[in-house]
Amino acid sequence: MSEKEINVLCIWKPNDILRNYLEEGVKEYPHVKLVFPDNLSDQILLELAPKADIIMGWRPSKELLNAATKLQLFINPGAGVQHLIPLFREVTKNRQIAFVNGHGNAYFTGQHAVAILLALTNKVILHHNWMSEGHWRRGDSYATSIPLRGRKIGLLGYGAVNREVHTFLAGFDVDFSVLRNDWSKQVGSLPTPVEKYTFAELPKFLREIDILIIAVPLTSRTEGLIGEKELEMLGKDSLLVNVGRGPIIDEKSLFEVLKEGKITGAAIDVWYNYQPEEDEEGRKYPTEYPFHELDNVILSPHRGASPMGDLKRWDEQIENISRFAEGKKKFLNEVNLEEGY
Repeated sequence: MSEKEINVLCIWKPNDILRNYLEEGVKEYPHVKLVFPDNLSDQILLELAPKADIIMGWRPSKELLNAATKLQLFINPGAGVQHLIPLFREVTKNRQIAFVNGHGNAYFTGQHAVAILLALTNKVILHHNWMSEGHWRRGDSYATSIPLRGRKIGLLGYGAVNREVHTFLAGFDVDFSVLRNDWSKQVGSLPTPVEKYTFAELPKFLREIDILIIAVPLTSRTEGLIGEKELEMLGKDSLLVNVGRGPIIDEKSLFEVLKEGKITGAAIDVWYNYQPEEDEEGRKYPTEYPFHELDNVILSPHRGASPMGDLKRWDEQIENISRFAEGKKKFLNEVNLEEGY
């Protein structure tokens, strides 16, 4: 183990609890110094950057990365990195920088996917709203629950999130199909038997399932992957959950098939416009289409990663810093810049 000082520049300001957790996590490496600037101005960060061996945080500027001439590892604590791919492709043309993202939110996102799926199948929101309006026990002809028993669940993507979803749903009497890009990356046993598919088999996969749960990153390959044709392949009795990224599904097609009843329902946590303008009544909707007017949709404001304050979500970051401190070159969740995730 090298005892040369390792500087980890944190480009955001954690609260005291998280700061203490991170410092406790690397305390066995006295040569690791976590740097938490009091002032996060561009000027201060640029002054600190030349000494940084590791930078951890969100949305670094090109100027910051160029100033960090010793940088060997960049840690993005969140899973979404599509906005950083062009920057790192450019910066690493003549430099070797390991780029990792964080999957610490996978448990919570998986939990949220299951929660909104069950809210959809059991029509929880409709019945809540009716009770709020004073309608007591309207009868089973109003928003009848949809049994999960006997359903065929399709997991589109089998990264950290859908692995959690698979585990959570394994106790239900359902069958699973999984579509992933590279089955050679599969390590360990699966919670249940599955039918395995690749991206080349997407149409067959969609025709074989009736609940689609999407948890893939947004890349050039996955953007617009699911359009009207693909949605109709699912069939009118199908359900859809998206906790990946909104543009994986064509926006207009999703609205139209829901409005026309070509699929039974959808639970959506990821959207299309994250800086929506207020309408004349001061309301903001992250989409061009009135999904809020449909009664077969669960709307969720991209909150699958909640609670953000859970400390264990930072264990991956601590592990990667520890690996660096031990001189290792392999890190958890390294981003492949060519593939975009």
